Amino acid sequence: MPTLRDIEKALYRLAPRETAMEGDNVGLLIGRPDREVTKILVALDVTEDVAAEAAEWGANLIAAHHPVMNCAWSPVQNIRDDKPQGRLFLKLIENGIAAICMHTNLDRAEGGVNDALAARLGLEQVEKLPGGDDVLRVGVLPGEMTLSAFLQWVKAAIGPNGIRFADGGRPIRRVAVGGGACGGYLWAAAENGCDAFVTSDLKYNQFMDARDIGLTVLDAGHFPTEDVVCPVLVKYLEKKFPGVEIRKSTVHKEAVQYYV
Repeated sequence: MPTLRDIEKALYRLAPRETAMEGDNVGLLIGRPDREVTKILVALDVTEDVAAEAAEWGANLIAAHHPVMNCAWSPVQNIRDDKPQGRLFLKLIENGIAAICMHTNLDRAEGGVNDALAARLGLEQVEKLPGGDDVLRVGVLPGEMTLSAFLQWVKAAIGPNGIRFADGGRPIRRVAVGGGACGGYLWAAAENGCDAFVTSDLKYNQFMDARDIGLTVLDAGHFPTEDVVCPVLVKYLEKKFPGVEIRKSTVHKEAVQYYV
């Protein structure tokens, strides 16, 4: 059976470590590198519910996108079961569950988060967006759409609980995508002739800026725009490690709810 080290190396071939943004915490974050792996649970985040699901199924590895710990903004000062972070770490360690996380390196990877999002949205002629820091992708829809039709298209493709948007005032064909919080690339999308930009976590002023420059923006949620990579990881790992049982988490869902 492959070891955690083997699986980390395989994931780094998909999403090279050196492409992670400065300060990002990626790779094998919890676990013994030489331990053999028999079952892998794939999830966007390593949460207590995901850890419980892994333990119940008998998985000894969670492969995730978001780092289970990121000391840049959440230093690990203690591991106690009366603290959320410590409770999660203890659940993983006590059940022998490792965590490998591929974050901004997977955002940038060929076949990673944003290629998966572009594919799910049915974009064609997909390429890296100039000025998008190797993160954003841009492509064209099969045909020109109205805003109303495009909103329905995105809803059907990735199933968000809701979509916040600003109308750029023109038909939509050329679309930029940035899974997760990519509002900082708003101008790059506009400068490259995009009609629309699908991302998440946009600020109030970014909606106004987009409207003023004639760019339709859709905030379709952090989870929906990134969870699309999980089935891709399942297929990738199945191909690399045919003797290992691999599946996507069934308990991890969108955390953001909308009251209307």
